[in-house]
Amino acid sequence: MSEFSGRVALVTGSSSGIGEQVARRLSGLGASVAVNSATSVDAGEAVAESLPAPATYIRADIGNQDEAESLVDDTVARFGRLDIVVNNAGWTTVVDHDDLDGLTDDILRRTFEVNVFGTWWVTKRAIPHLQRSDDPNVVIVSSVAGLRPIGSSIAYAMSKAALNHLTVLLAKSYGPIRVNAIAPGLVATAWTKDWDAMHAAVAAQAPVARSAMPDDCAEAVLGLIRTRYATGEVFVVDGGLTQTM
Repeated sequence: MSEFSGRVALVTGSSSGIGEQVARRLSGLGASVAVNSATSVDAGEAVAESLPAPATYIRADIGNQDEAESLVDDTVARFGRLDIVVNNAGWTTVVDHDDLDGLTDDILRRTFEVNVFGTWWVTKRAIPHLQRSDDPNVVIVSSVAGLRPIGSSIAYAMSKAALNHLTVLLAKSYGPIRVNAIAPGLVATAWTKDWDAMHAAVAAQAPVARSAMPDDCAEAVLGLIRTRYATGEVFVVDGGLTQTM
């Protein structure tokens, strides 16, 4: 028996990057996994088809309440249970923090619809199913932008700060479900592949001297799932960058 055999995990935003690596790691340890994306359907289907344990792909935009709730319903309909929810899906666009007019209401609204409301809708729908698990877990992928005045936009940083506090509130109120978060710094993904100057700056300043890789974040997610007496934690995964800021 593999470590997570018999477990079912839903990983939002898992067609690439951090979410894909989380899905691959959980599947490699025996979990059945629901892979999700809002737009990258071909990539999501390819990830699900390549996983070693039973898997399915479900297209859903978690920024839409009906789709967020159906994502949970469809996962349970496919696998019959739910033990792990990894809230990884997110949305952002780069807006300089001093560009007041550039941060439009539409950007602010979309950022919160996906990052905060979407995470809330998925988690709320999942809780009744998680309460039937003997080791229920929610892990939220947040950011150091929720802890420090940094990030791709003020809206993004605000949304991640909300997720950090949501983590603590859910952990306090819905035990024995364990609710934790990881807060990565800059991660080398397709989204940041052209951010050479920022990756260089992190490498020069962070004690670990590089940006995070998606698998660094996936390892942190697994660590929180495995740590059965940890809940309400926001685990910073930034190579020590915020220690130097």
